[in-house]
Parts: sequence; structure tokens; C-alpha cells
Amino acid sequence: MPLSSADLITRTADFVREKFLHEGSGHDWEHIRRVWQTARALAAETPGAEPLVTELAALLHDVADWKFHGGDEEAGPQAARAWLLSLDVAEPVIGHIETIIREISFKGLGVPTPMSTPEGELVQDADRLDAIGAIGVARAFAYGGHKGRPLHDPSVPPVAHSSFESYKTNAGPIINHFYEKLLYLRERLHTPAARRVAGQRQAFMESFLAQFLREWEGSDLPPAV
Repeated sequence: MPLSSADLITRTADFVREKFLHEGSGHDWEHIRRVWQTARALAAETPGAEPLVTELAALLHDVADWKFHGGDEEAGPQAARAWLLSLDVAEPVIGHIETIIREISFKGLGVPTPMSTPEGELVQDADRLDAIGAIGVARAFAYGGHKGRPLHDPSVPPVAHSSFESYKTNAGPIINHFYEKLLYLRERLHTPAARRVAGQRQAFMESFLAQFLREWEGSDLPPAV
């Protein structure tokens, strides 16, 4: 007997939680949980999106991220397919979720990343909202520390990557990531609800960067006597 939608979501959430509970790069279970819950909240203001596809794709969007699988862009769709097949999920649903996972990633400032379905737009918006604001700042430094990158190096300018291959191989300082990606996510959101949330988060991120650079340069210190 096929599992109900509620059971599919519960089983998938348990699977992902177990897999990512102690991950330390900012791509952990709590990130995935937030994306899942945010996608659900955005869906409430987006009539027409299929709830099961939206929730399963949100839960599985990082199941085998290319960043942790040698740049393999097919690792995620393949891992999602294997899990969903084990639950006897219908092929159209599996194919839809694979497509969302293939399309969701940011691929460089010069690379468009359109989503081909409303469900994909919801999950991409939810994922990008988790990359800005206070949590976005924290995740940027968690991932940069995980990769052994320096905080900042004014001699290394940000790069507006024009290809996914260039973006994937980038290893610049953490602060550059804000100017190469994070500050531009708000303008690439699809849904009005996500854009409303992004406004305050963007303002916090910009304020943080301004303060960081003041402290880095020492311009906030009192003048030497």
C-alpha cells in the first residue's frame, strides 16, 4: 500500500535529519529544516504549488550537494531519486524533484538560474532566504571556516563569475562571498512573500559588512594621541 503524503514527508524528514544532524559547514539539518518550513510558509501565499513536491524537494535539496561531492552536479538528483524510489514514490514526482535539485543552485553572478516550476521557485526562494540575514552571515563564516578560507584579504578582489565551473572552483576569502553572491540574492527571488522577508535581512547583512570593514580598517578606533 503506498504511503500517504504525510508519511512520505515524515519519513523523508527523519532520513535527512539523521544524515545531517552533526554536519558543521552550515549545510546541516537545521538549515534544511528552515528551508522546509520557509518553503511551506511561502507556499501558503502561492496558490497552485503542489505541497508534496514542495516539501520533499525542500527536504532533499542538499541531500548530496555538489560542494561536498567533488563538484558532481548529479550527486544530489541521484541521491534523491534513490531515496524516493525506496518509498515507492511515483515517477512524475521523482522527476520533478530531481529537476528542482538540478536547478536550485546559485551558479555565479553572470549565470541565470531560472526555475522551471512554481514548486522550484518556492524551494529556491526558501534556500536563498537562509543565505542572507543574521543566519546567512553565520553560515557564510561556518562554510568558509570549514573550507579553511581567510576572513578577508583586501588584495583579492571579488569575482563576478560568468560560468558555473568558475564559481565552483572559487576559493576566495569569506568576505568576497558576500559581493560574489549573497548581496545579490534578494533581487533574484521569485515570490512577493520572499522579497518582503528579504528586505530586513538584506539591511542587516549590509550593516554587518559596513561594521566589519570599519573594524578591519580600524576606522572606528579613537585617534592616536
